[in-house]
Amino acid sequence: MPPSTLVALAIAALCVVMGFRSGVAELEGDFYEDSCPNASAIVRRVLEQAQQRDVRIGAKLIRLHFHDCFVQGCDGSILLVNAEGIASEQDARPNVNSTAGFEVVDDMKAALENACPGVVSCADILAIASQVAVSLAGGPSWEVELGRRDSRTANRDEANTAIPSPVDSLANMTSKFAAVGLDSTDLVALS
Repeated sequence: MPPSTLVALAIAALCVVMGFRSGVAELEGDFYEDSCPNASAIVRRVLEQAQQRDVRIGAKLIRLHFHDCFVQGCDGSILLVNAEGIASEQDARPNVNSTAGFEVVDDMKAALENACPGVVSCADILAIASQVAVSLAGGPSWEVELGRRDSRTANRDEANTAIPSPVDSLANMTSKFAAVGLDSTDLVALS
């Protein structure tokens, strides 16, 4: 199986498994059909523009989504910055010098707010961006299940313990993946 297919399957599995942890009762492929029908196209356009400036932006966004999903589910909590009552996950050890692409997510959110104010969640932007990134890299496409709600809290402590670290042993990484319903194939594709 080509590496891009493995990554796509791992991301799809991650989205499905982690969607259940996000507290959303039902995710739907056509969630924004009436309220923001061009949401995916807008995310794609912004990502294509960003890719002209940084050819690695797709991989960065996939990693950002992956790290978000390992903490509290795929809820956009990794996007929250330090504020009163919020200890940002961005400052967790596994995320420092490891996650990037925040400015592109901001650009996507701005474009979506211009087209459909207050409609598309940042959590869904990360999910759509990951799917588009795989597609733009020549990997397969799939229908992204949407309808996530953005978290209003972050959990730096959980980020420090739940997100696999590059220095973790194989046994530790396998355990962290298993804790969120992923297997060794997912580990290889996302590591």
